[in-house]
Amino acid sequence: MGRQGPDGLLGIHVNLLAGALGIRDLLPAETEEERTAHAAVETFTADGFGYFLEQSTRPQTIGYSLLDSPVGLAAWMLDHDTDSYYKIARAFVDGAPVGNLTRDHVVDNLTLYWLTGTGASAARWYWEFGRVAAAARASGQAPPPVSVPVGFTTFPDEIWAAPRSWAEAVYPGLAYFHEADRGGHFAAWEEPDLFTAEVRAAFASVR
Repeated sequence: MGRQGPDGLLGIHVNLLAGALGIRDLLPAETEEERTAHAAVETFTADGFGYFLEQSTRPQTIGYSLLDSPVGLAAWMLDHDTDSYYKIARAFVDGAPVGNLTRDHVVDNLTLYWLTGTGASAARWYWEFGRVAAAARASGQAPPPVSVPVGFTTFPDEIWAAPRSWAEAVYPGLAYFHEADRGGHFAAWEEPDLFTAEVRAAFASVR
């Protein structure tokens, strides 16, 4: 949406720097924060990339499984990244949820996907994202730049917590950047009040 820039789109807010995957060798690694982010990306691509690769290349294949079994849907969604997995496990095993990741909220989210049959269509976003990246690699050119203001929030427990220098490399002219003090990959689910405050702050200048 940010690249297409349709009428009425005032800006976008992002909290995972997915664009870093395609240019990670070009991103700075001078500060401790940047080196930590590089290490996290390497860990993800070596040990946490399975779901991403499946959904970006064969989303419909896993989609049939996601629509066939609620247990399969739950297993696929809950074993997403290490931080989220252990936080959700705390709610079910230890009875000590982190933030909004309570048993009821986790089951509610799974039920929403199951009753609406949207596991497969949600997985296809990765395929669409992958096609853009593949086309850019084939042409030897970067994807078109985002044409609207970009707000970015880094959450400390994200799969890789992107430093400001990385966000600026992917989104030149970054309009808003902030490092939150808690939250992970599912920040809107885990810390909804904090996430809402970040979205409001990001769009304050374009209201």
